[in-house]
Amino acid sequence: MNDSLEAARRSYAEELRSLTHMSSPALFAAFATVPRERFVGPGPWRILGLGEFWTTGDADPRHVYRNALIALDEAKGIHNGQPSMWAHFLDQLGVRANDDVLHLGCGTGYYTAILAELAGPAGTVTAIEIDEAMAERARVALGDWPQVTVVKGDGATGPFEPADVIVASAGATHPQPSWLAALKPGGKLLFPLTPAKGPGAMTFLTRRSVDSFEARLVFGVQFIAFRGARDPEVGRQLSETLKRDDGRNVKSLRCDAHPRDKTCWLHGDGWCFSTRGPIQDNPAT
Repeated sequence: MNDSLEAARRSYAEELRSLTHMSSPALFAAFATVPRERFVGPGPWRILGLGEFWTTGDADPRHVYRNALIALDEAKGIHNGQPSMWAHFLDQLGVRANDDVLHLGCGTGYYTAILAELAGPAGTVTAIEIDEAMAERARVALGDWPQVTVVKGDGATGPFEPADVIVASAGATHPQPSWLAALKPGGKLLFPLTPAKGPGAMTFLTRRSVDSFEARLVFGVQFIAFRGARDPEVGRQLSETLKRDDGRNVKSLRCDAHPRDKTCWLHGDGWCFSTRGPIQDNPAT
């Protein structure tokens, strides 16, 4: 069974590499070795296929090594996440060995374990989960990764320790001040920017100066709402903005005070997604 389970994990990682054109050997190795069954509860499992969930015939862990959503709490719409989507975006994010990583809304911790593999034993991963039962499940499941600390708490508010990488696993209407404050110079933030209904945009931010972040939006993702990271009015404005265009021309997130102008794609209180390029810190100062 052990040999066949290892083969199933390897085949699963190969499938993800084929689907996403994954370039990171470390990310491939993480998907090929992290035991997904540890994070999805005991089988049989409820797996999404052809638009509806079905139940596996038994508790053979090889069932979970497929590019599919696995229900964690079907009634609440909470699941383990689409592996190919996360493989695609984490490959682009580029987590490095020794990074300090903050994972917000970690659920039961499967993608926290993937991040821990990327950060390595000399990195750190702080995983925040607001649901007490989920946080406890994550704490138990992540026991083999000593670089991971699981905290039951609100991932929207902070404050947080400085981080090289922040990943949010639920949809926010706008970047939270606590997230931006925690990013180190050159630090990267990945989060879903989502309206009240319908698809939003996976958002990549890289800190280029105190008040300016390089930004890239990839439209077409849907996520459960990030409790505490949503503003109804901003969500309404985001819906209208996404009807106009999908944000592909957004180049920066500005946090400097400025009047709304034609470069403002979505202008908020203390932040603005802009089609203007980011401002770099002057290395001589």
